[in-house]
Amino acid sequence: MPTVSRSAKGSGRAFRWPNLLTPDGRGIAYGGDYNPEQWPEETWDDDIRLMKEAGVNVVALAIFSWGRIQPDPQTWDFDWLDRIVEKLGKAGIAVNMSSATATAPMWLYQMHPEVLPLESDGTIVHPGSRQSWSPSSPVFRKYALSMCRKMAEHYKDNPYVVSWHVGNEYGWNNRHDYSPDSQHAFRQWCKARYGTIEAVNEAWGTAFWSQQVRSFDQIQLPMHPGDDVMINPGLQLDFERFGSDALKDFFAAERDAIAEICPGKPLTTNFMVAADQCVMDYADWSDEVDFVSNDQYFEPGAKHLDALLCGDALVDSISLRLPWYLMEHSTSAVQWKPVNARKRGGELVRDALAHVAMGADAINFFQVRQSEAGSEAFHSAMIPHAGEQTKIFREVCELGEALKTLSKAGLQGSKVEQADTAILFDAQSQWASECKTLPTRKLSHLDDVSTWYSAFLDAGHRADVVPLRGDFSGYTTIVLPTVLSLSDQQTQRIERFVARGGTVIVGYATGLVDEDFHVGLGGYPGAGNGLLRKILGVSGEEFNILGSIDGEYDSVQLSNGAVSRLWQTVIGSVADCVTVLASYQGDEAKDWELEGIPAITRNGYGKGRAYYIGCDLDQEALASFLRRYLQLGMTQAHSGAGVDNVEQTTMRGSVDALDNVDAFNACSDLVHIRRNGEGFAFDFYLTRGRQPVRIDHVGGEVVFLYRGRVENAGADRQIAEGGLQMADGEATVRVQAEDAALVLERNGILITRQTCGDATLKSAAKEAER
Repeated sequence: MPTVSRSAKGSGRAFRWPNLLTPDGRGIAYGGDYNPEQWPEETWDDDIRLMKEAGVNVVALAIFSWGRIQPDPQTWDFDWLDRIVEKLGKAGIAVNMSSATATAPMWLYQMHPEVLPLESDGTIVHPGSRQSWSPSSPVFRKYALSMCRKMAEHYKDNPYVVSWHVGNEYGWNNRHDYSPDSQHAFRQWCKARYGTIEAVNEAWGTAFWSQQVRSFDQIQLPMHPGDDVMINPGLQLDFERFGSDALKDFFAAERDAIAEICPGKPLTTNFMVAADQCVMDYADWSDEVDFVSNDQYFEPGAKHLDALLCGDALVDSISLRLPWYLMEHSTSAVQWKPVNARKRGGELVRDALAHVAMGADAINFFQVRQSEAGSEAFHSAMIPHAGEQTKIFREVCELGEALKTLSKAGLQGSKVEQADTAILFDAQSQWASECKTLPTRKLSHLDDVSTWYSAFLDAGHRADVVPLRGDFSGYTTIVLPTVLSLSDQQTQRIERFVARGGTVIVGYATGLVDEDFHVGLGGYPGAGNGLLRKILGVSGEEFNILGSIDGEYDSVQLSNGAVSRLWQTVIGSVADCVTVLASYQGDEAKDWELEGIPAITRNGYGKGRAYYIGCDLDQEALASFLRRYLQLGMTQAHSGAGVDNVEQTTMRGSVDALDNVDAFNACSDLVHIRRNGEGFAFDFYLTRGRQPVRIDHVGGEVVFLYRGRVENAGADRQIAEGGLQMADGEATVRVQAEDAALVLERNGILITRQTCGDATLKSAAKEAER
């Protein structure tokens, strides 16, 4: 296994990837959570038969099995688990063994109710769901570590157990704990962070409202304040940091308890990175795992694919472009959303292969067999309630075949090619944007990251999503969307990036406060003691916040036709070197005394450029900005031969000569992602809209085509849903660039492979441009 460092700082754990039970240990991992304890033992053999039919080669076991393994404090029952591990292993299915500590047994809660976490109003979080325990509880830690050691001792030499799944989705139900144990731990955390009580008072600005603390014992948690919801924002932000650190420390203790006994097998835990949630500071957590793994559940609607890719872009950056493990996603509907939409035909395969395109070398679902009872009985699974003669199971098998094809083609271990643009994400800015004392409670750093990501796709380009703490020096452009909190050091890094020739796009609510939630003085944005204002060449005096107010306009128009509906920074001064690209105009702007005030500006700084977007804009307006000022998507695509029912416009629907990257970039209905490996480069093309997309002259060899058709001089070949197959079901078709024209239907996917010669040259040219 490789031993490269996982950390950008060089201080993380060495990267280790779990082997499969194949002869060489290689292959794309495929499977899901398996909970055999939910079923009679006579069902197990049939489960394994269906797993083999689907191509499953790994399952996660015992995630919620503590109560079955240890039914009382003195009894341990591994017999049932040993039997299923043996059955799976002999069938060639590896086991990703859990620590089994995600949910404690009822007897532990009955003996030690003090381990239960508390809500901010003092309400007890009772057992009956997951993670009903305080990560700061020394009592719970003692029992959990005992369980970890028992599991490690029992399975340390088992050849079928290839990796360890420590805990599960830390923070899902205990992210914020207000128990006495948490209060004690928070005081210790503050002492370690600040050293002196004077430093705490300075960081939290406790001179306001007489909140000074004279000793660490006086520090309180941000408990429910009654009708006054205005908790000290510095305290609140530190409590968020503490919660992430407390759970990370608990994970590390469980990990180390297993690793001391079973050092030869890699360990991970499943993150929850998605375009709509940020539970932990996962860029920080990533230093603590041997390989990054993640759970991501689809966002139904227009942003289904965009949200998936946006979340994966952050995971790929967190993993430092090393392979990562999709630990959970769904075959179709979940059961915990307000509207539990199912997946349409093809979306199961499309979603999974989109994750592969974004760097996943393991594709897993929750769960193998759909539960008959319990809270997740209506959560979809690989084997649904209706059994194997179903659309879901057929697509599960199709996906298994696709992953085998990609494994044989040599995809495993290749890395996603870096984009030109990095959208910067910061967990602490997301936490800060949730503060209830800001000019508006409608800010969301995460939402703005997602909107910018989709805007780049609309402009025909893919961006990366990179942690603010990461290395963004190799990009040509960085975007800061509502990065509310910027330290002096972070602002200085941005300044160096621009001065050396980079382009920065700064969003409307970026750089308003520092890491302690202190507002930068002298004008907005005040980050870096005014350095960010200097980079931008503008200074704001106040904010115009819009909303539903009787008798007031709830939107303002810009001179470029865009509309702002939430926030306008009232810019009071503009440097002579600044170009105003758009200003506020119209009756609404006049009424709000905004007419003529700059809304979007550009400034030359050093060898680079700095754009300031001083108001909220929707996805369409941002894409228009990118096309006009960054000249994205402006290369005109030439239509090929006509194809029935295929939309053909300049910007959407048809691409000629796909091996010409510029031509491809003009089509916003396709997403292009490249993975570079040793000897080969793999290009993934995914349809993004409802309409078919025609592609002429594909570069390289077609490895896999799903929901599409190949057209050439000889005869049309219709592609079966399961992949690139002849219409009569015979041998796989291999199509070369000069022969092929393709049409991808809705949820269609094309994967091509080219030898390293062409791919390396193009990547080298791209790097030279940077």
